[in-house]
Amino acid sequence: MQNLTLTWQSAGGASVALFASAYAVRRARKASLGALLQEAGTLLALFALWQLVGHLSVMSTDHALDRAAWIHRAELSLGLPDEAAWQAAVMPYPVAIRAANYYYAAMHFAVMIAVLLWVFVRHRHRYAWVRNTVVITTAICLVVQFIPVAPPRMLPGNGFVDVAAEYGQSVYGGPVGGVVADQLSAMPSVHVAWCVLAAVAVISVSRSFLRWLILLHPVLTVVVVVVTANHFWADGLVAAVILLLAYAAQWGAGRLRAARATAVDGEAAVGTGGRPEAAERASARAAKGAAAGRSAGR
Repeated sequence: MQNLTLTWQSAGGASVALFASAYAVRRARKASLGALLQEAGTLLALFALWQLVGHLSVMSTDHALDRAAWIHRAELSLGLPDEAAWQAAVMPYPVAIRAANYYYAAMHFAVMIAVLLWVFVRHRHRYAWVRNTVVITTAICLVVQFIPVAPPRMLPGNGFVDVAAEYGQSVYGGPVGGVVADQLSAMPSVHVAWCVLAAVAVISVSRSFLRWLILLHPVLTVVVVVVTANHFWADGLVAAVILLLAYAAQWGAGRLRAARATAVDGEAAVGTGGRPEAAERASARAAKGAAAGRSAGR
């Protein structure tokens, strides 16, 4: 089973084509379609970067297994549950293992794309916040992944089994367009980062009581990445911290924009000699900047 159907070259080329199409469509005064094409191009560009970085590293891959083994030992010394024991508890149930392998391969992208499309179509005013969170979080994860770390399934001596390979469901089973999906980018877990991000986005944007059902996705994803031995607990914890940093960065940027807007409008009000109508316009602009800051921080 293979879920990576585009090489970074193909994804990059498609991204350029989408950006060009977006420009042409906007010239034809179809702003909504142009915006949609631009966002699709941005996401494909991000995918291309992820594919490319997955095959690069700033350190030798020779010690990727040693780093993974150290993470496992550190977790056990801290009293965290042994991922190998969790996997062993599920191994007697082939249907559950196959379902976990499919969930790992398919739902990672499917849920994120569905959430982004839903926010773009139904809640456009919140889309930038969600999209920027995806970009910032993924970018930081990619930087960390320049240091190769093997997944647990590559440590059979520690009790782990590569269940995806055993059941013929591995997304790393063969090359796509001459490129084999990288297997040494386990730290941090982009799967965990994206599933938590998707849940936060839905719960923050939607007002339906059904929005809480999205919490099933991060719960299932964490269980899946553990029982398939694709990630350690630590991979997910680091991903969650990176996601928090992305939210903090956007909140800080929003506050900075609001402060600058207030300062500029204050100077403008002084320059008008304190005329009431000018002061009202300045106050309105400052309020708009403050609202933007609060939206970025949600």
